[in-house]
Amino acid sequence: MEITRRNLLQSITKSVVGTFAGGAVLSVADPAPAQAEERQTPPDKTIAMLYDAIKCIGCQSCVSACVEASDVSPDHPIDSPRQLRREQHDTNKSAIKLYRPADGGPYSFVKQQCVHCVDPACVASCMFKALKKEAGTGIVTWSPSLCVGCRYCEIVCPYHIPKFQWQGINPKIVKCEFCKGRLLQGKDPACASVCPTHAVVYGTRANLLREAASRIGKSPGRYYQGRAFGDRDGGGTQVLYLTQAPFEKLGLPSLGTESIPGRYLKWQKRIYGYLLIPSLLYAALVCVLRKNWRSHDAQLNEKERSTGLRPQL
Repeated sequence: MEITRRNLLQSITKSVVGTFAGGAVLSVADPAPAQAEERQTPPDKTIAMLYDAIKCIGCQSCVSACVEASDVSPDHPIDSPRQLRREQHDTNKSAIKLYRPADGGPYSFVKQQCVHCVDPACVASCMFKALKKEAGTGIVTWSPSLCVGCRYCEIVCPYHIPKFQWQGINPKIVKCEFCKGRLLQGKDPACASVCPTHAVVYGTRANLLREAASRIGKSPGRYYQGRAFGDRDGGGTQVLYLTQAPFEKLGLPSLGTESIPGRYLKWQKRIYGYLLIPSLLYAALVCVLRKNWRSHDAQLNEKERSTGLRPQL
């Protein structure tokens, strides 16, 4: 058979369509690897922090120590009352906020920082792996060399923690990283090392869950829901909270027990893993080419019937 440009295009088109169709079937038929990757286990042996809002006196010593240990500078004095009304932002990796009920009930302080989720939404959503969860410590870290500044991590984080620095020629994402530099030196995180009332405690997650249970047992009915926030919320966190006020009033979202990546981002993770986006785009392009070629072929057939001639391609 004579090889013409038409025959060659048809052969290539069939081959490409078959390749993409086969890849799609494999992706759907064998989801086990993706499911295995999505399941996360709370890292009981990794580092963690316990914050007890009842013991916190709002002195902001932890915030001052955080500033000193970090490479950021606050835009307001740490001891300013105005600071207690501000969220954690791009010039501070942590903040102490004041919750005062409208009905005049007991007020409460709350420490706002990255909670280092067991299965972080920011890590799952980062296309270029600029955010990752360290295997040994469980710390969620950010790599400036991989970040493209899309700020998707800001959107998906239920705690509204990652903050993008808009000013400067080399902006960066600001978030707590558990004072990883101090940890390498054998020191505790700065905030835990200076807390005068032991409202902020550092240790392993398993030990701090036991410490939380001990405090709850010593003061029955005093702690909200009789449990620590983060034990299972949103799949679990490595920063645990004991509070007297309802969690949601202190900015701790109601997430259920499943992580956000497990609930919402599982298909996105598969798309990234199997590169289905470019595959689907190419498959759509091939379909358009096939449709256009059929139309062109029909025109050639009609011309052949009417003239008895068929031009070679």
